[in-house]
This record gives sequence, C-alpha cells and structure tokens, in this order.
Amino acid sequence: MPIFHRSRAFARLALASHSAALVLALVAPGAAQAQAKPAPLTLSEAIGRASAADPAAAAAEARLEAARADLRQAGIRPNPSIGLELENFAGSGAYSLLDRSEATASYQQTFERGGKRAARTDAAAAEIEAVRLRQAVRRLDLIKAVQVAYAEALAAQADLLIAEARLIAAHRSQADISRRVRSARDPLFAGTRAETLTAQADIARDQARQAAIDARAELARHWGGAPDFTLDLETFFKASEAQTAPAQETTDLALLVAVRDVTEARVRVERARQVADPTLKAGLRYFGDGSEVAFVVGGTFPLQRYDTNKAGVERALAERNAAEADIAAARLAREREITRLTARIVASALESERIRAEVIPAAIRTVELVRDGFNRGGFQYFDVTEAERALADARARRVSVLRQHHLDQAALDRLSDRHAGLIPTPVAERR
Repeated sequence: MPIFHRSRAFARLALASHSAALVLALVAPGAAQAQAKPAPLTLSEAIGRASAADPAAAAAEARLEAARADLRQAGIRPNPSIGLELENFAGSGAYSLLDRSEATASYQQTFERGGKRAARTDAAAAEIEAVRLRQAVRRLDLIKAVQVAYAEALAAQADLLIAEARLIAAHRSQADISRRVRSARDPLFAGTRAETLTAQADIARDQARQAAIDARAELARHWGGAPDFTLDLETFFKASEAQTAPAQETTDLALLVAVRDVTEARVRVERARQVADPTLKAGLRYFGDGSEVAFVVGGTFPLQRYDTNKAGVERALAERNAAEADIAAARLAREREITRLTARIVASALESERIRAEVIPAAIRTVELVRDGFNRGGFQYFDVTEAERALADARARRVSVLRQHHLDQAALDRLSDRHAGLIPTPVAERR
C-alpha cells in the first residue's frame, strides 16, 4: 500500500502524541522536559565518571612520585671512598722482599661548595610543583573534552527533535494532500510528491536518531560506558551569559610560572657548578721495614683552567628568559581569547533568544495560516511546504547557534578554570 494511503491514521496518532511535546521542546523546552521520567545525566556527573575512569591518572601519579624521589635524591651528599695502596711490595734487589713494602689505607671525601646541594634540592622541589600543575592542566583538558562531548550530544538530541517535527509535518501534509487527491482537487503527482517528501523526512529522522546515539556513545567513551542514559535538553536551550574569568592566575599560567621557577633554580645549579669541589684524604701508612705506622693526609683541588661551565650558565639563563617570555605571551593570548569568546557567547545568547521569542512563534503562526488557507483552497501545496521548511530552518538555526554557544562556553570555562574544583586531589598529596 502506498505511503500516502496510510498517512491519515499515522498522522492522527503522531500529532496526538508528539506535536505538543515537540513544540514545547523547541519553543519552551523546560515544560517538555518536566515530564521526563529517567534522571538525566548532568554535566557534573559526566565529568565525575570520566575523571574516575581516567586511564592516564596512574601515569600522572607515578610521575609525581618520581619527582618526589628526585627531591630526596637531590639532598644526598657525595659518597665517600676508601683506598688501599701497596708500594714496594715486589721488585728487584733490595725491594725483592715483602718486608720492604708499604701499605696505605685512606678515607676520601669530596666537599661540595657553592651551594650545590641547596641548588639541587630547590630545582627538584620546583619540578615537583611543575609536575603537579601539568597533571592539573591535563585534568582540565579532559574536563573540557567531556564538556564539548556533552554539548555535542545535547545538540544531536535537539536535532533529532527537529527531524521528528519535520516528519510529523510531512505526514500531516501528506494526509491533507491525499484528501485533495481523492476528491480530485489536486492531480495525482501531488500525492506522489508528498510521499517523496515524507520518505525524505523519514530518512532524515533516522539519520538524526543515529547521530544522537553516536553522540551519546562518544560521550560515554570517556568513562568506557554505554550510551544508555538520557540528557536534559533544558540545559541546552537555556543560553546563559558568559562566565567572567577570575582575576587570579589560572592553572595554565601557574604552570608557566612553575616552569619559570624551575629554570631559575637550574640557573643556580649551573652557577654552583662553577665552584670547584675539593677532595680531602686521610689515612694510615704501614711500613713493612720496621713495622711502623704513620698518619698521612692529602687532598686535591680541581683547577678550572678550561671548563668553567660558562656555557651551562648561559644556556640556563636563556631558558629562564624564554620562560618569562612564554608567561607574558600566554597572558596576552588568554586575554584576547577571553574577549573574543565573551563577545561570541553574548551574541549567540541574544540571537537564540530572539529566534525563540520572535522568529519561531511567527513561523508557527505562518504555518497555521497557510495550512488553513490550503485546506480552504486558497494556497497551493508548495506554499505549505515552504512555510513548514521556514519553521524547521528557524528551529535548526537556533540549535546551531546554541551548539556553538555551549562550545564557546566550554572554551571559556577552560580558560577561566571554572571546573577546577572538580579535579580530584592526587593520591600523593593525600598521604
């Protein structure tokens, strides 16, 4: 049986069960979502699931523990050494007998000068802070990825609503044209055309449904789960004003400062290496001829004739200057990006609200008037499809604007550390 012969019964059922809900969801989504039975997955819950299942957390904790071990190692003094020397224990003539041999047992210790150990421990401590902040930055990047995936899933769900509304409108129009064809008020090709448009709308609805499933699956991959959850579209259709970025240093800037501190500590390490370290030695010497013992002392002091570590200091200074430049550049780039995102968020919120309050109600009223006129013979079927297309385009435009609005908000949240409180405390810091 052709589709347009079955369309009347389908249209009555579809209109009765879906039309009101779709109109409320696209114009006033809060009222439509109030009847949702399953508890929807919130953004905070999605972030919590992703953080708990983060596969890179163990590696980050291991790096932090490695940095702490490096600090413990940096504070250790150089090992002493013991020596044993035998002289005149074999030879010719008078030295062919062992009783003319001499043995010296000594204890040797190198003494670090120039604050080497303090410089090493300062550098290791600064590296710990840098490792901790790198872990926090990685966590914030994960949160942003989850927030973006959450926004994409909401947008896909909203696109599905629009596709379902298009299908319902197509079935309704097909039912109207079928009545006119049966009463010989329209030619047969009008019914065929309506059947084609309905089939296209049905395909678009199926594609939108699969896209919504894929978007939820992409979100669920962050914690290795299944897309068996619902989303609250009210949070998607509610366009909020841009969140003001905090004045204090963010985690990204704090990381750059920590890197700068590491380079400054390395400058002190390289300068300390310019100071020579003496080695002192003390011991006992045994004389085989007479079985006598004597106390001996000695030492060495390196002559810094060639290697003064000048290039090492210059390299460390250059790295510190580069770190300072990175901080200044990052601050300027952050300010520019915040200004750009804030303007975009404000503009998209305003456009979304105007579409909701002005364009969509007018488009709905136009569809009603054109359809009423079509049923009375005043308009053609083309006028009805054009009016319904304009309504669907307005709704699709609002969804597109809101999608970009939430993506921009995710980027701004990342810049402002808005979700920094959701970062779990590292295990090493809880010990």
